[in-house]
Amino acid sequence: MVSFRPSPTALEVRHRHEVLTIEAWGADSVRVRAAQHRIPAESHGALDRLPPCDLPQITAEKDRATFVHGDLTVHVDFDRRAAYPEPLLTFTRTSTGDELLAESREHFWLPGARVFTGNQWGTHEVHQQFAAYEGERLYGMGQRTHGRLDLKGLALDLVQRNGEVSIPFVLSNRGYGLLWNLPAVGRVEFAQNATRWQAGQAREIDYWFTAAPTPAGVLARYADATGHTPELPEWASGFWQSKLRYRDQDELLAVAREHRRRGLPLSVIVADYFHWSAMGDYRFDQSEWPDPKAMVDELAELGVELMVSIWPTVSPLSEHFADYRDRGLLVGTHQGVEFHQTIQDKDMAAPMPVAFYDPTNPRTRQFVWDLVRRNYRDLGVRVFWLDACEPELNPAHPGHLSLYAGPGAEVAGIYPRDNARLFAEGMAADGEPTVLLCRSAWAGAQKYGAALWSGDIPATWESLRQQIRAGLSTAVSGIPWWTTDIGGFHGGDARDPAYRELMIRWFQFGVFCPLFRLHGDREPRNPTSFAQTGGPNEVWSYGEEAYDIISGLLHLRERLRPYIHEQMRTAARTGLPPMRPLFVDHPEDPHAWAVDDAFLFGPDILVAPVTQPGQRSREVYLPAGNRWVCAASGEVHEGGRTVTAPAPIDHIPVFTREGADVPLTA
Repeated sequence: MVSFRPSPTALEVRHRHEVLTIEAWGADSVRVRAAQHRIPAESHGALDRLPPCDLPQITAEKDRATFVHGDLTVHVDFDRRAAYPEPLLTFTRTSTGDELLAESREHFWLPGARVFTGNQWGTHEVHQQFAAYEGERLYGMGQRTHGRLDLKGLALDLVQRNGEVSIPFVLSNRGYGLLWNLPAVGRVEFAQNATRWQAGQAREIDYWFTAAPTPAGVLARYADATGHTPELPEWASGFWQSKLRYRDQDELLAVAREHRRRGLPLSVIVADYFHWSAMGDYRFDQSEWPDPKAMVDELAELGVELMVSIWPTVSPLSEHFADYRDRGLLVGTHQGVEFHQTIQDKDMAAPMPVAFYDPTNPRTRQFVWDLVRRNYRDLGVRVFWLDACEPELNPAHPGHLSLYAGPGAEVAGIYPRDNARLFAEGMAADGEPTVLLCRSAWAGAQKYGAALWSGDIPATWESLRQQIRAGLSTAVSGIPWWTTDIGGFHGGDARDPAYRELMIRWFQFGVFCPLFRLHGDREPRNPTSFAQTGGPNEVWSYGEEAYDIISGLLHLRERLRPYIHEQMRTAARTGLPPMRPLFVDHPEDPHAWAVDDAFLFGPDILVAPVTQPGQRSREVYLPAGNRWVCAASGEVHEGGRTVTAPAPIDHIPVFTREGADVPLTA
């Protein structure tokens, strides 16, 4: 027996022990939740605010109900002829009747489409299965290292790792978007025979579904549901300089002064890890940084922001360790002591265990921000690098964690989002805009000013190729602010001509990324400890030919900054990311859905990076519906075709939409 109970905004469906709700959640969108006995009162997902929307139209009969909400219709069918009948959902487009997505049973007998097994900490392992469709393409899911843009056919772990950022949102070329609103450790399989989402430990099934008519519309609905990014601060669109580690105040200032002497633009420079006295103190080591206020003031006179690296790790040698421990501000464990990583921090003769603070705890957020405010903000620092914020566990077993928000297996996905929240709320209280450079994120992190970068990637051509897909997947996943370590992080010798070519090509890609940033651990490299510094990584480190090209790119970025801020205002208002796949603007062009090695930077610039050594031309597909102008030659091409574009070492193929006024040339 199935029962339906409509209300003005939702439909409740009950069958045996299961309760299922379908609720209007933004225009053309619904939130679906299912649980045993009752829907939990508390959720740690991204849907913490109901977007404004019209009321749905709900009809219910004996074995069938229909939920019509704008251009989305949800059908609930209960087939009594089945051996073990259960209510099954089908999502269709109201205006056409086309099926977008439908639940499917895991087995014709048992289990069904929604599966609850086991009982751990009052939770279940849950599965949600949907049908698979011939020709479907799927995009998003955060940032990955598999090097694919279309996710169809892949199985993905839903867990946070260095370079593997789990944002469980997917956009389909069938005309829908789906957010798996559970931050639990799990898995999704986009297989040929079914799509199946799985969480190892959860109290419910919870997902959000939208049927906006275009990819841009899907992204707009998603931003409405999970939060809009703020506008990018004016200073943040310029060039960010970093190497593995500037060891002290004099070294860092010397680099900033050299930029000024050479007439090179510079917006941000970085005091990276181990600038502190001890992990968890969140202050400069006075022996290396004797007058940080004077340093920040001098940088401000140069028009440069200081970004400070902050890890969520807490050393047992920290002056505040007892407070963290005794006030319950650390991430706990189900068994054992509260240490989850090892590193050789200041005053350690060898690597020692360190703890992590728990940003899901509001008392932790207040305690840490008080330290940050006193030791950084009061000096004038307003940019923070939230490194290792997955958090980086050793061993990598998030299920062993115990957080304020719940067991690690159930809520670990939100750690980086709530870490960004800590700093965003503190900066908001000061009335200051910021950018938080994060190594990980979850759905909704964009509303806290999280800028994602692609983690500790290798300095290889293959890695450069992967970055294009990683950045586009991040954009589709709702994070408009994205960047890489230009040149890769692990390795690269500034003296090597082969590496210099890679660096040039990476810079030519990076100048068209939402954030423009150089970083890396160059040769000679050292084992991880507070003694690290890394090899030279300034733009003048790579020889005269590379310097001439790279310095020109820094000035190109300066010319592009007004255009970039126009795109960033659009991103804040509509959820449309500046760096995006071709299909977002050209959904009616079938070939645009297949291009994964080029992208749009705003509506008017098409970028085709060079990702092979020695390559001096490449094929570029120009989307239909427009004429495109080669930025290098001025030649005009019809859209809807592939052209062979020259790519000499001093530039990559870039095209502008005919009629657009984009300052690509001096």
